[in-house]
Amino acid sequence: MTSATPVASLLPPAWTPKRIQVGPWTITALMDAWFRLDGGAMWGVVPKVLWERMTPPLADNTILLAARPYLAQRDGLNVVVEGGMGARWNEKQRAMYHVDLTHTLQATLAAVGVGLDDVDHVVASHCHFDHIGALVVERGGALEPLFPRALHHFPAKELAASRVPAHPRRASYRTEDLQPIEASGRLALYTGESTLFDGGLQLIEVGGHSEGMTVLRFRAEGSGPDAAFWGDLVPTTHHIQPPYIMAYDVDVPRSFAMRTEWLARWADEGLVGLSYHDPDRPFTTLARDGKRYVAAEYGA
Repeated sequence: MTSATPVASLLPPAWTPKRIQVGPWTITALMDAWFRLDGGAMWGVVPKVLWERMTPPLADNTILLAARPYLAQRDGLNVVVEGGMGARWNEKQRAMYHVDLTHTLQATLAAVGVGLDDVDHVVASHCHFDHIGALVVERGGALEPLFPRALHHFPAKELAASRVPAHPRRASYRTEDLQPIEASGRLALYTGESTLFDGGLQLIEVGGHSEGMTVLRFRAEGSGPDAAFWGDLVPTTHHIQPPYIMAYDVDVPRSFAMRTEWLARWADEGLVGLSYHDPDRPFTTLARDGKRYVAAEYGA
């Protein structure tokens, strides 16, 4: 483990299938896409003079982000966590988001020996396009689930939000990412706090970023630290101070409260953090440094 704090690069790093063991879970960091969003939107009220040191922008003010799903395996089950950006973007959209599909969800799964029919479950923290877009593909002129056998676990509040025409984050939801999965009968909705896989995966609704934003906690069952997938509660390992809240969040006071609580738990309980958007580090721990937090790569 190293305490060095890397600065996100301007160019996407090479993908390698890093993995960790969390009790009975083997968790592998996959990849679906590299993309860019406006740095000011990603950092909210944080001054550019601070965030540009950690996440240097291009001339158009966009910063590099990952869309990094994870593969969690135990007891013969293959569980995909989050769904990536996907390839269903026109030329204008690809240019706007700087979408780089060098490493896709399907290709990185294949690289670790898992085929589309091998995936048993998909679990999503919320349903914005950059988190579930790759879960639907076009086959024979129709949109279908990428994983034909998988049961897809989505927050019920996210499905509801996607159907609100005047939702403040309407542009973050695409109905075509949800309808084919719902139509297939492979959609299971969850709400509040619940568990899957005999308690091995805990789903904790935190809200803030979106109505149904959920933390996924993988239980080590007494063998080492638990792991927590943050979704967009903590989008990168640079966003580890409670006030570093994205402008995309629909409920800033709740985001602040939940981030304050979970950043403290990350550090005090020794959790391993799974960071979906971080370009550099898929697995991290957190430590207190006075009133601030410092991230360190786990398993380095």
